Amino acid sequence: MSHHHEHHHEQGNECCAHEHHHDHQHEHHHEHGGLKRQLVLIAATIVLLIIAVLIEKHCQLATWQLLLVYLVPYLLIGHETLKEAAEGIAHGEAFDEHFLMSVATIGALGIGFLPGAETQFPEAVFVMLFFQIGELFEGYAEGKSRDSIAHLMDIRPDVANLETTEADGTRKETIVAPEEVSVGSVIVVKPGEKVPLDGVVLSGASSLNTVALTGESMPREINVDDEVISGCVNLSGVIRVRTTKSFGESTVSKIIHLVEDAGEHKSKSEAFITRFARIYTPVVVFAAIAIAILPPLVLSFSSIAQTPTSFMDVFPTWLYRALMFLIVSCPCALVISVPLSFFGGIGGASRKGILIKGANFMDVLAKVDTVVFDKTGTLTHGQFAVEAVHSGDKSCEESANTQHPTPNTLLHLAAHVEHFSTHPIGAALRDAFPDEATDGCKVTDVEEVAGQGIRARVGDDLVCVGNTKMMDAIGAKWRDCTHAGTIIHVAINGEYAGHIVITDQVKDDSAEAIAELRKLGVERTVMLTGDRKEVAERVAKKLQISEYHAELLPTDKVAIVEQLLSDDTQLAFVGDGINDAPVLARADVGIAMGGLGSDAAIEAADVVLMDDKPSKIPLAIRIARRTIGIARQNVWFAIGVKIAVLIFAALGLATLWMAVFADVGVTVLAVLNAMRALKV
Repeated sequence: MSHHHEHHHEQGNECCAHEHHHDHQHEHHHEHGGLKRQLVLIAATIVLLIIAVLIEKHCQLATWQLLLVYLVPYLLIGHETLKEAAEGIAHGEAFDEHFLMSVATIGALGIGFLPGAETQFPEAVFVMLFFQIGELFEGYAEGKSRDSIAHLMDIRPDVANLETTEADGTRKETIVAPEEVSVGSVIVVKPGEKVPLDGVVLSGASSLNTVALTGESMPREINVDDEVISGCVNLSGVIRVRTTKSFGESTVSKIIHLVEDAGEHKSKSEAFITRFARIYTPVVVFAAIAIAILPPLVLSFSSIAQTPTSFMDVFPTWLYRALMFLIVSCPCALVISVPLSFFGGIGGASRKGILIKGANFMDVLAKVDTVVFDKTGTLTHGQFAVEAVHSGDKSCEESANTQHPTPNTLLHLAAHVEHFSTHPIGAALRDAFPDEATDGCKVTDVEEVAGQGIRARVGDDLVCVGNTKMMDAIGAKWRDCTHAGTIIHVAINGEYAGHIVITDQVKDDSAEAIAELRKLGVERTVMLTGDRKEVAERVAKKLQISEYHAELLPTDKVAIVEQLLSDDTQLAFVGDGINDAPVLARADVGIAMGGLGSDAAIEAADVVLMDDKPSKIPLAIRIARRTIGIARQNVWFAIGVKIAVLIFAALGLATLWMAVFADVGVTVLAVLNAMRALKV
């Protein structure tokens, strides 16, 4: 609704320099204190308002003394709004909702000083109070500040082991900060450590967990001369790396900067009420000025009047009418019911496990026409499972050969070999053959070969489970497979026994989500992934996604989304990993998977799906459209009634109760209508 929530946390980037850290803690307290402070202000204002009304009833005070009594609660609750209005005027953006509230309430305060006019002091305080209650609802619904990216600290490597050669040729390692390592130095990365800088492997082989960067849960095998990127976790072997970039230029730093910048570029979608006030306020203000000045001018110069009147004789009457006009047209009903509709919509969505972080994102969600998905963890589970087992060295199709182990035996042996493995492949093989833990087979001599696989003795057989490099090393003639996925080869006693296909499984409701989106008129669905092209193609076909891009790094994702955004679309991006944080922040509306998603993604997103189900995306769009619909009904209903009463008033037909209904009655009805938004 108002932008002052946004001002507080535009710069929430805790992740980079430590010196900012302090300000941010301060900012967070400020954020939490904000809602409490608003609640205290509202409560205090209500008490003071009751006291003021009692004083007015029981003490005979002059008008100016009464004004002083009412000014206390008025300024207490309204000072923020008056300040925002003044700032708006100073910045040349006068006609927002703050200005509207200020003009109406100051008019109500001033009206009592006109000859023969009733005082309207309580109304002035009421209008401000209602406005603040509306703001409170929205602040509450928006919840936590969204821009703190402290969680990106998770991928920031803290140290690097710098290798130096002594005069006598011995190598020495020193622990230094990654910032201090110059390009071309040699660093050592041990198992379990994060790779601190981008570089090329000089010696050693290992597998790297790249999930934080690319979102792909299948580790990457690396050997000498392969490139490594910072932010990955080294899983198995010790590697020596010659650095090719300084820390500031490395992949990790770039991602952190990307997220910071993305938030800046995002078009801040205006809250509905602000856009409305931009048009409504000037119309009302200029109409009121016209009512106050034009009739007296016409009357004083006109010959219609039998007794020519001086301007000042009739001016007070018309000024009074103009102020009445301002009071009736005061958008109390809108100011409360519109945020309440959004609050209801946000509340209803959260009961369905969809957290929407602000009313302006409802606006965008309702208009979304392009949805971009990350693949792993969003459309797929991000966990691996055995898809097929082909035993023997024949081609995949004709594998039912008698002298080869059955698919079951193959799985059984592979699961035993992978018994102690921490690798996702090991977990997938063990899940596929759960009896392996209890069937009493003896497994001995387990040896992990970095970058190749694992060999072990199961019973009397020496079983090797790994990639093609491992098969080549033992001289087993392996067969390729036509299936898309990760192929694990198995050899028994040096003879090739077959292979197992492991793939990331598509979520049950992904296809349904895409189909539902089509029904809602979202024509363009795009899938982005760091995974291989054939895997991406298989998933895109299966789900009937209109386009896909594969083998991407986080920077590529941002570039593609930028390109899509330039087509003048309203774009939603759905993702779950740290690597998605920059794109989530950049899209018109970022939707994160909250169940398994990384903290960074959840922080950077505007909408969070608590149960990771893609089918919640069309539901979120439906809720948003319905909420906006209810808000619009309230606006037109309130304006319609007000216009009717104003016309009656101009014709002298309006009674006071009509004016009261136009304000209070409409507000009550609009609030009741807004409550419908809660039901999903």
